[in-house]
Amino acid sequence: MDPRERAKRLYEARRNRVPVQPLTDADPSLGADEGYLIQQELVKLLLADGDRIVGHKVGLTSKPMQRMIGMDSPDFAPVFESTVYSDGAEISASAFIQPKIEAEIVFVMGSRLRGPGVTAEDARAAVAGVGASVEIVDSRIVDWKIRLADTIADLASSGAVARSSRLVSLSEVDTRLVGMVMSRDGELVDTGAGAAALGDPVNVVAWLANTLGERGVALEPGHLIMTGALHAAVPMSPGETYLAEFDRLGSITVHVVA
Repeated sequence: MDPRERAKRLYEARRNRVPVQPLTDADPSLGADEGYLIQQELVKLLLADGDRIVGHKVGLTSKPMQRMIGMDSPDFAPVFESTVYSDGAEISASAFIQPKIEAEIVFVMGSRLRGPGVTAEDARAAVAGVGASVEIVDSRIVDWKIRLADTIADLASSGAVARSSRLVSLSEVDTRLVGMVMSRDGELVDTGAGAAALGDPVNVVAWLANTLGERGVALEPGHLIMTGALHAAVPMSPGETYLAEFDRLGSITVHVVA
């Protein structure tokens, strides 16, 4: 089965909310390179539907997540306009198959950034600001039985993004030290800190610029850059309200509805 056919299976799973068996079950030889080829074909299908890329997400930025998937570096995928929500949004659980929620630090690009050779300082200079966000991850693979190629092909298991409108200048905050508290219906769920994302979320921006630069892609002004979960993903259900509070950055709230 070529990448286009595999991408069509994932596309139909997204549209119909019916998961498919792991791609790597049928072909255990699939690796990261093959996963990105499938992802590229899936992106073409979503763009053909009229959606638009407004940024990128980076996953597997913490060592525990990398070990779980069997990878020694992050993965990435585009963020589509149709999946972006604002603070306080009501998000329908029925839009997903098996959603989980993660608190993340998000950057908004101020100027164009393209690798190779991008340093953390280059990334810092190109960023307009940093803010609070949550990502809803979802898998179009049955029961989250994903290997590396499965999650990469499936847009790095992306579902949706909610972000605060408040942006903080990097001159005012050390993103390594940003603490985070995640609550569900007022009860503590988990905590985290910025350093969980490659030691510093700014490093994630530099890594992404260099990795995409090898593919001829730049980070564009206004693009959102989701820098990876600061804690273990939390399964979410209708009727729940999640609040992620970040030191210096403020908070972000989402309401899960049926």
